[in-house]
Amino acid sequence: MAKAKGSGADKLKGKAKEALGKVTGDESLKAEGRTDQAKGKAKKAMENAKERARGTDRSLRDKES
Repeated sequence: MAKAKGSGADKLKGKAKEALGKVTGDESLKAEGRTDQAKGKAKKAMENAKERARGTDRSLRDKES
């Protein structure tokens, strides 16, 4: 299965920002970290949906043969 570009990086970067925000008490940085994590999760979900659609397309083409 193809991996979404940057999804893991976004989640990792987000976790680091959120942790740093917690340590420093910076609510803005914590929120930015949560946003980055959500972006990573959304990218991964989109890639999974694309892969499922490709599989469905392949399955339908195989049935036509």
